[in-house]
Amino acid sequence: MLKVVLYYFALKAMGESTRMLLAYGGQEFEDRRLTEEQWPEFKPKTPFGQMPVLEIDGKKYAQSLAISRYLGRKYGLAGDTMEEDLEIDQNVDFLYDIRARALTVENEEDEEVKRKKHEENTKIHYPFLLKTLNDTVVKNNGHLALGKLTWGDFVFTGVYDYFKMMMRMPDLDTKYPVFKELNDKVLALPRVKEFVAKAPISDY
Repeated sequence: MLKVVLYYFALKAMGESTRMLLAYGGQEFEDRRLTEEQWPEFKPKTPFGQMPVLEIDGKKYAQSLAISRYLGRKYGLAGDTMEEDLEIDQNVDFLYDIRARALTVENEEDEEVKRKKHEENTKIHYPFLLKTLNDTVVKNNGHLALGKLTWGDFVFTGVYDYFKMMMRMPDLDTKYPVFKELNDKVLALPRVKEFVAKAPISDY
């Protein structure tokens, strides 16, 4: 039996998709939620100085999307052809384009510049990005890609609360109800639901 350990902070953010995918696949794993104090000691032991890190039988792997893609293939949540895999990848990458846009605000230290960047995002960028994402989910029968459950849906759900926080849009559920429906669809999967019910509470 594989010995699997996931290392991440006590957050959902970039680690939750891996946790949910492991739960969905029925894989027992150690959910190591490191504190900020533990991180400096662990950081040099990671492949690239960042988390999440998935350890399988002693070997550590990094990059959240690469891990989610691997688990998606392993548990039958990938495409049946290379072109279907390409569609999942492109839609997940677009989701992360939105994250990158939000990070320009989140990582800004000057409060006045931060305010202006958020204003620009809210007025110019988010309306197009979120409408495009909304239309993509609608076109795919309430999923991120291929019109069915894929690992991309787990990525979406894993970062959903994190997105709302970064974009400063707590009303995202009501503005784009299909996002909430997709999120709830993944969280209702029996093994995912069981895992989430037992997991430590995290805002994002």
